[in-house]
Amino acid sequence: MKTQARKSRQARKPKGRRRKENAILRYFRQTWAELKKTSWPNRNEATKLTAIVASVTIVMSAVLGLVDWLFSLIFSLLVDVSG
Repeated sequence: MKTQARKSRQARKPKGRRRKENAILRYFRQTWAELKKTSWPNRNEATKLTAIVASVTIVMSAVLGLVDWLFSLIFSLLVDVSG
C-alpha cells in the first residue's frame, strides 16, 4: 500500500526543467545546515580557550617586540659604523 502512495506522489511531480535555485539562498541554506552540525563549546571551555588565545597573543607580541627592538638596534649600529 505504501509503495502505491509513493509511486503516485512521484507521478505527480512535474517533469521537465527544474527552476534554478538562487545562489545566495543556497549559500545561506548550506551555511545554516553546517552550523547545525557544529559542536559548540560550553561556557567553561570557551573561557579556557579564550585565556589560551589571549596569553599566546601577549607572549608572541612580547617576543616579536623584542626581536624588532634587537633588529633596529643592530641596524642603527650598522648605519652609524658605515656613515
